[in-house]
Amino acid sequence: MVVGMLCALGAAVCFGIASVFQAVAARAATPGSGSGVDARLLMRALRQWRYVAGLGLDTAGFALELVALRVLPIYAVGAALAASLAVTAVAAARMLKVRLRGVEWAAVAAVCGGLGMLGLASGREGDGVGSTALRWGVLATSFAVLGLGVIAGRLPDRARAAALGFGAGIGFGVVEVSVRLVDDLSPGAVLSNPAAYALLIGGGAAFLLLTSALQRGSVTAATAGMVIGETVGPALVGVIALGDRTRPGLAPLAFAGFALAVLGALALARFGEGGAPPEPESA
Repeated sequence: MVVGMLCALGAAVCFGIASVFQAVAARAATPGSGSGVDARLLMRALRQWRYVAGLGLDTAGFALELVALRVLPIYAVGAALAASLAVTAVAAARMLKVRLRGVEWAAVAAVCGGLGMLGLASGREGDGVGSTALRWGVLATSFAVLGLGVIAGRLPDRARAAALGFGAGIGFGVVEVSVRLVDDLSPGAVLSNPAAYALLIGGGAAFLLLTSALQRGSVTAATAGMVIGETVGPALVGVIALGDRTRPGLAPLAFAGFALAVLGALALARFGEGGAPPEPESA
């Protein structure tokens, strides 16, 4: 349990710092078509060393997240990953020259307190394996994320960033649930499991949407939308369909900790405009 929570928090640190690196790189890249699903923008962002560094951190964070999801309920991992927004805020304050006010520091403290409560109350992951319908459902959701990106890309900049971030969060939530649904790692079982394809499509779509969100909008507003998308839905799936539970008698503490961590993260959505993006680089 302790190892799982440490891995989840380590993943949050990696994801939080990666978001700022990727935001700096996406803003420095030549603007794309403005679509929420812009693969060419991703290719241009990949020419920026900061974006590549962010991907490296994302890879490390994903590895830590996989370990955490194997020993902790989805709701605990999701809330821990919400702490990435607090990390993003602190990192953005340094790298993007944005000032943190007292209310933002209070929100960071709320996230940390909520995670502490969750750590005390969380039980082990549920033993449910999920139904065939759930596996096909997460695959359908992964495709829906791409459709959401197309629609969100047409919105005004601030709403666009939040909507694309939300879509990215749904994509990352698909990854969280899919990890639990891929229980048999033999080649034949993986190739015949819709959740395995959902993991790849959902993760890829999430990266596309998040890159577009960070290119023209607030770093933290985009990440706040992502927090909503990747915490609430997967947590409900874990409890309802996969048997995730708390320690006996500590369900109220777990619920309060989850709510405090997520609300603290969302409070940071008011922060992080970061000023005007830097001038695009030709490379």
